[in-house]
Amino acid sequence: MNPPSTNLLIEQLALFGQRWHRRRASYRPAGEPFDPTRCTVVPIEEGDAKHFVLMHHYSGTYPAARFRAGVFVKEPFQRERLAGVGVFSVPMNQRVIPSYFPALAPNEGVELGRFVLDDSLAANAETWALARMRRLLRQALPEVRGIVAYCDPIERRDECGELVKRGHVGTIYKAGNAQYRGRSSARMLWLSPSGASFADRTLAKVRLGETGERYALERLAAMDAPRRCTGEGGAEYIRRLQDEGWLRRVKHPGNFVFTWPDGRAGGGP
Repeated sequence: MNPPSTNLLIEQLALFGQRWHRRRASYRPAGEPFDPTRCTVVPIEEGDAKHFVLMHHYSGTYPAARFRAGVFVKEPFQRERLAGVGVFSVPMNQRVIPSYFPALAPNEGVELGRFVLDDSLAANAETWALARMRRLLRQALPEVRGIVAYCDPIERRDECGELVKRGHVGTIYKAGNAQYRGRSSARMLWLSPSGASFADRTLAKVRLGETGERYALERLAAMDAPRRCTGEGGAEYIRRLQDEGWLRRVKHPGNFVFTWPDGRAGGGP
């Protein structure tokens, strides 16, 4: 059976709003009513943002943040609680921002590194929350004049075949007037039994003992990878995880890329 076309995939996934709870995705029907009167969006501390993202996002990782904002919900007779987090982060390398915004220096742009809403918020909450987060970003970091956002259109399953997340095609970015810029480069990924991904470059830091090796090892440990044996070299350790099937190889065609146009952080209320 042939895989669905990109256009069909986009049409199917646009019917749902993705939510997260303890690293598992759930979905709200697109178009359901959202009541913003009990919600606020404000800047939040690094610790609060990191705790929420690590608890709920399937990747179990947190980017190098430059600005963080949270969605707080106050229900009747209940305490206000954090229900969503947006993290504007440093892109993967210094070439990202100039490649999409030629007039900007690397520090004049950010990546929307994480955008996580819990499963209590209605589907239309994304566009509302993201517009307010962008406005707060402009106030906090006026030098930032461009935002890049990526979304992974490929579903993830764990080793038992259980769905971890459906693909994400950027419906909320388009609703927020972002411009579709094509795909990022295709690459090879390695998936853990839980469905969390490790890029070849991340594993290379362990194989070669490069800067960033400690972070990569901490990520592996956080995903309950088999322990590294005494005297086992980095290359031997990674090869063992691959040979034993703890890491599964997947060829990824590249993420969809969106930017807010004209080198600006975007409009919105």
